[in-house]
Amino acid sequence: MKECVFQRCIIPQCRATMDVSETAFRCPRCGNLLDVDYEWDRLPLPRSLAEWENTWSQRSHPLNFSGVWRFRALFPFAPENQVVTIGEGQTLCLRSDAVAAYVGLRPGRLFLQYEGLNPSGSFKDNGMTAAFTHARLTGASRAACASTGNTSASLALYCAASGQMRGIIFIGSGKISYGKLSQALEHGALTIQIAGDFDDALRRVQDVSRQLGIYLVNSINPFRLEGQKTIMYRVLEALRWQPPDWIVVPGGNLGNVSSFGKAFAELYQLGLLRQLPRLAVINAAGANTFYELYEHRGLRWNGGQYDDNLITGYMRELDVNQRRADTLASAIEINRPVNLPKALRALEICGGVVREVTDQEILDAKAQVGAGGLGCEPASAASVAGLRRLVTEGIIQPEETVVCILTGHVLKDPDATVAYHSDDRNLFDQKLGRRGVRRATYANRAVQVPNDLAEIIKAIELYA
Repeated sequence: MKECVFQRCIIPQCRATMDVSETAFRCPRCGNLLDVDYEWDRLPLPRSLAEWENTWSQRSHPLNFSGVWRFRALFPFAPENQVVTIGEGQTLCLRSDAVAAYVGLRPGRLFLQYEGLNPSGSFKDNGMTAAFTHARLTGASRAACASTGNTSASLALYCAASGQMRGIIFIGSGKISYGKLSQALEHGALTIQIAGDFDDALRRVQDVSRQLGIYLVNSINPFRLEGQKTIMYRVLEALRWQPPDWIVVPGGNLGNVSSFGKAFAELYQLGLLRQLPRLAVINAAGANTFYELYEHRGLRWNGGQYDDNLITGYMRELDVNQRRADTLASAIEINRPVNLPKALRALEICGGVVREVTDQEILDAKAQVGAGGLGCEPASAASVAGLRRLVTEGIIQPEETVVCILTGHVLKDPDATVAYHSDDRNLFDQKLGRRGVRRATYANRAVQVPNDLAEIIKAIELYA
């Protein structure tokens, strides 16, 4: 199988290849990003997507129990006996008419893909299981990442569960929620906090990984994105293998949209899908690089000949203006998305748009998601806030079928949730007000009553 799998430069005009065992994760010829690529005509493939339903019933098999590895025929880079899995991918794609009404879709048209059910509480586990499998293949003993929180939690968990690797995490000063930091600390990872933000931490972790030979698991790693493709396979499965009209996803480092585009391109190439959904990427307004470049400055993939001068010029502006990413949606608080070229390619493949939403819109959408029965972290709710905006603009029609990706569990950032629903104005201003949030439109505040049975009953009858 190994001879059928390799790493390939994403630029069609280059197409240089590297062995599957290499861990530089950059093209040796032009320096661009790499894909994991396959000689599909030499590999056994399913006759239809529905064949995976049979594997789902074979849950005694550890790889079929995983919601990632039961789709391994579509990313066959590792022997089965080398796979590192802890049963990730047991997630839901849930119809939500309540949230559909909020965003302006008709009943039965909105589905929420809830990745908060993964072992570490976020979508990152889909990719981390694949990255750790590749790390095992290369004989790595240490793994590192830069993180705003979710990547660090997932890395630490897989290090602890595998018992074979030491985890090293780089975080920026004050740029991680306690809910996520607690996971990294609990699972025993070495946590290094540097002066700066995520972009600074990502540069440093790449420098350190190259110098010390540490395995890097940030989404520049193409094997991680192979695991994240399976989010879309599970969406298709939930929708009876009929692609939705739109997939809406938060945009941080742009790994998810990149992996989704690759997944759909491969399914189309293999004849397993006949039509592709459109993709919408939603930035937070305080970290809106992709939105600015794509929607305002006209940056496009252009068959691989994208204008790198637009990107470098914009990054120079960020430096000159000392503009740092700043949003309550900490999981997407990133100004220099490493997968930007792959995201451009994904939007060209599927036809897509990029939008930005404010922290106010994000928290209001988050409250509506919670009231509808699922709890998500702020970054997840960017997808719902962005969908609402796209429906208002007439880009997405009320009768179209849409899947919003909810990337992380509500307990990833409980401080934001409590502050939004609290009647403590000081807490609200300290946590939310400084980020431009002026109101808690859908607050569910605690009702304070005396310790008196009659008063308690009166409050229940009044409010419930």
